[in-house]
Amino acid sequence: MSQTNIGDDEVDIVIGALHADLTSFLNEWRPLFSRFHLIIVKDPDLKEELKIPEGFNLHVYTKSDIDRVVGLSSTAINFSGYSCRYFGYLVSRKKYIFSVDDDCIPAKDNKGLSVDAVDQHITNLATPATPFFFNTLYDPFCKGADFVRGYPFSLRSGVTCALSCGLWLNLADHDAPTQALKPGHRNSRYVDAVLTVPAGALMPVSGVNIAFNRELAGPALFPGLRLAAEGKLRWETVEDIWCGLCVKVICDHLGHGVKTGLPYVWRNDRGNAIESLKKEWEGVKLMEEVVPFFQSVRLSQAAVTTEDCMLEIVALVKERLAALDPVFARAAQAMADWIKLWKAVGSGSGSGSSPSNG
Repeated sequence: MSQTNIGDDEVDIVIGALHADLTSFLNEWRPLFSRFHLIIVKDPDLKEELKIPEGFNLHVYTKSDIDRVVGLSSTAINFSGYSCRYFGYLVSRKKYIFSVDDDCIPAKDNKGLSVDAVDQHITNLATPATPFFFNTLYDPFCKGADFVRGYPFSLRSGVTCALSCGLWLNLADHDAPTQALKPGHRNSRYVDAVLTVPAGALMPVSGVNIAFNRELAGPALFPGLRLAAEGKLRWETVEDIWCGLCVKVICDHLGHGVKTGLPYVWRNDRGNAIESLKKEWEGVKLMEEVVPFFQSVRLSQAAVTTEDCMLEIVALVKERLAALDPVFARAAQAMADWIKLWKAVGSGSGSGSSPSNG
């Protein structure tokens, strides 16, 4: 790849297919995706056959594959809707994963040039993060940047970056109430910057456009918190926000970094925010409990792996949140089951489960 020594064979592109016809989506991404292996996970609720253009190196996983891998090991794990992508994280065997929603296409930068989202994400992950002291020129490892005067030399080597959170143009990532109040609002600002999110600071991670080090972040990227009326639109979900909070707390504890900013994608309009209000309102209320909880989480020194950290978070969710709402008890059980599944399936070094076609 252009800015790192990462090989194309170290990257999987994971796509959750919520819509049957992926022809236009994949053709838009063909110049960037054609070098990589793709994992496409079909939403188990999607009845139509997938339409996929020729010319890609890919594997498709369907409901039968999910049922075979998960089996009877858990009734709490649900891979429907946007959560289907997490099955791709489980069966991948690559060091890095890039995942983008199927309503996004490559963006253009301020010069009108097409953004190579994969390359920028891998650059973010392959260069150190600096969570313990903020650099006012943003990511000092980006081209044209460096550490500013006064930045401690003892911290300039940075730490491993576990998660890269990209942004997008056009449809902003509002919640349903905000989008309903501002139906015409679009994000048109392309900010040419990457920054490390400081240690101790939480953020609402979105699964729209992310990449991560699978070994470090993969076990924590699981949609434990699912709304009772969760739908098929970002306005109607909190699964990525929940697992993003898990990842950030764990990265802070283990000394890894999280970056946000470049790369951008272009996100197409989809759905009606007003119709989604009833479904997402539950999530809006839950966040008032969820965020203070994660702000208070302190993991023990005995937790030295991401899996260890997740199990300690599970115990804390049961202790502090489960009595507030049944959704938290379900989340804790699903997370515990996920870690068992990850250890059994996801931590292997061989090839993943055989797909239905590809």
